[in-house]
Amino acid sequence: MTTRDIVQIALFAALMAVLGIFPPLMIPGLGIPVTAQSMGPMLAGGILGARRGGLSMLLFVALVAVGLPLLSGGRGGLGALMGPWSGFIFGWVLAAFLIGWLTERFFARLGLVHSFAFSVLGGVGVVYGVGVPWFAALSGVPLLQAFSASAVAFIPGDLVKAGVAAAVVVAVRRAYPLIRPQAPLLRR
Repeated sequence: MTTRDIVQIALFAALMAVLGIFPPLMIPGLGIPVTAQSMGPMLAGGILGARRGGLSMLLFVALVAVGLPLLSGGRGGLGALMGPWSGFIFGWVLAAFLIGWLTERFFARLGLVHSFAFSVLGGVGVVYGVGVPWFAALSGVPLLQAFSASAVAFIPGDLVKAGVAAAVVVAVRRAYPLIRPQAPLLRR
């Protein structure tokens, strides 16, 4: 890992902290905030790639775990990572990795449609795939009820965030590609 990689990982962990400055919007009765931070993994994976994007989210979660108030609303510490909604935060690491992996694989022909699809698959599908079962387990509600309570209201906003992230990823890729394209596989 180069110094440049470390700086980029730290930069995107800092970007997540900046996205946390926007105050959370609480949906009455749910207890799960709508935050700008859910766009961070989409940007990290799409711009940095799988390894660096995933590591940037892992660094962010570690900083929150040690007590830094980096989550939206100024929350931090282990207590902030043990609530019913915390699975969504842990999903950010996997989401950034998956989005980055897909972006690396389709780097040569990455466009807005691909980038949007990757952001939706990772930033919505993976995050909800981790967050909803976590929410169900800690809330003691059936999985389907947990999905309707913890995810359905957030899907439209997350799709908008995926669109914004896709546009940014494609613009950054064209202006200053941080992801190194994958070398073609050698034929035997």
